[in-house]
Amino acid sequence: MILGIGTDLANIERIQGTLDRFGDRFRNRVFTDIEQRKAERRHDTAGTYAKRWAAKEACSKALGTGLRMGIAWKDMAVSNLRTGQPVMEVSGWAADRLKEMTPPGHEAIIHVTLTDDHPWAQAFVVIEARPVTPGTDSTDA
Repeated sequence: MILGIGTDLANIERIQGTLDRFGDRFRNRVFTDIEQRKAERRHDTAGTYAKRWAAKEACSKALGTGLRMGIAWKDMAVSNLRTGQPVMEVSGWAADRLKEMTPPGHEAIIHVTLTDDHPWAQAFVVIEARPVTPGTDSTDA
């Protein structure tokens, strides 16, 4: 079952302007160390940050909160599998909210997809609840 859906569109040039103006202050407030390392290795650094910005906004919407109610930017983090597929990890208040909205007997899975076409970066997040198979513990995965 679908628990939440969120999308966001970010302007890469706006993110570049914010990086130029605020630099590390902006990076450290919004992005995890892993996100920063990924972005700083990329040719399109601002585009990489913009996609992750959009993913955080989309995730907060899928959680049903937007960026309020105690959620912090770093409570949502995008990393990548070896295949390159983006994955969203939540911690802190975002993890608490995810647990609260997940029905008993289910595990929550966050799906995320990112794209960009200058000057736009876009993200979609879908939060799915899957029944836990009896005899398995989803926390072992």
